[in-house]
Amino acid sequence: TNNTRRPVNLSGWTLTGRDHRTYTFHHYRLAGRATVRVHTGIGHDTRTDLYQDRRNYAWDNHIDTATLRNDRGRVIDTASWGYRNHR
Repeated sequence: TNNTRRPVNLSGWTLTGRDHRTYTFHHYRLAGRATVRVHTGIGHDTRTDLYQDRRNYAWDNHIDTATLRNDRGRVIDTASWGYRNHR
């Protein structure tokens, strides 16, 4: 989600999981106050939904972290879910 009023050029930005699978944004501009969803599967990109065109899941449902980096490699945001069972 772009919380600002200005559009952001996401070209070259990456979204990476814990297993280092990476999705790179190509020629995508996120409008101000807009949200885009990145899907693992196969589909047709729209301005609100982008598809990685993978046949296998890119995210672990139990534990994972998604890291968004800009085109210079700077971490912009992370989202984590699940837990690690320490025995």
